[in-house]
Amino acid sequence: MGRMDGKVAFITGAARGQGRRHAERLAQEGADIIAVDLCEDLDTIPYSSATPDDLAETVRLVEHLDRRIVAHRADVRDLDGLRSAVADGLAQLGRIDVVCANAGVANFAPALELTEQQWDEVISIDLTGVWKTVRAAAPAVIEGGRGGSVILTSSIAGLMAYPNLAAYVAAKHGVVGLMRALATELAPHRIRVNSIHPSNVDTPMIDNDLVRGFFTGQERATRDQAAQGMQSINALPLPWAEVDDISNAVVYLASDESRYVTGSMMTIDAGATLPFKLPHVS
Repeated sequence: MGRMDGKVAFITGAARGQGRRHAERLAQEGADIIAVDLCEDLDTIPYSSATPDDLAETVRLVEHLDRRIVAHRADVRDLDGLRSAVADGLAQLGRIDVVCANAGVANFAPALELTEQQWDEVISIDLTGVWKTVRAAAPAVIEGGRGGSVILTSSIAGLMAYPNLAAYVAAKHGVVGLMRALATELAPHRIRVNSIHPSNVDTPMIDNDLVRGFFTGQERATRDQAAQGMQSINALPLPWAEVDDISNAVVYLASDESRYVTGSMMTIDAGATLPFKLPHVS
């Protein structure tokens, strides 16, 4: 018996990284999956996005677990496209119990040097896209009449400030406000709404030359050099979370184990948001 037997989860950004692993972990616990991803590079995002082949690999991994999956290429900025993915998922799988608004992007520049397009792309995906995801999928959870769970991916940048990440910080802070509003509005339907706040996670969004440079000040930093820079912001002597660290939290929030948890911010950050840190003792 799995913790998600008989349930269906709708997940955005599911082609790779955190979204793919959320799909796998929920499937391991018995859920069927509706997977959505844009699978297309974006003009203002300085690293490669997931590809159609990545989304196909997510499908393969879930099916290998003997679970059903309905996959769509869709943009979280496109409400009609999300609704189409929801409708197809409902037609094939019959229900939605969990909504994981996971898709997100980042770009890097001082706030006063961002172009309008750089600002708009991050806000429209990381904040407005989260609302559109819930707007498209949550009505199916309500109509099911069984309650459910909505999980919004924020960041520790939704709890504190970082330089050169103004649009990302603004969007991720906005996700917290959206989570709180949705938690109050959906509570009468027994739908819980929570946000998760990872620190750095070992995914392609983090493990690239640009982000390594962001943490080291070097144009061509190695993975080991980046690990040292990332570890410096944490209280625990760890550079980054593994994807499972986040996906295990998603499974908890998706399952009935968290039936009394709503309106909360789950921080998975190795102590990065602690106001004071003691030096590491060797």
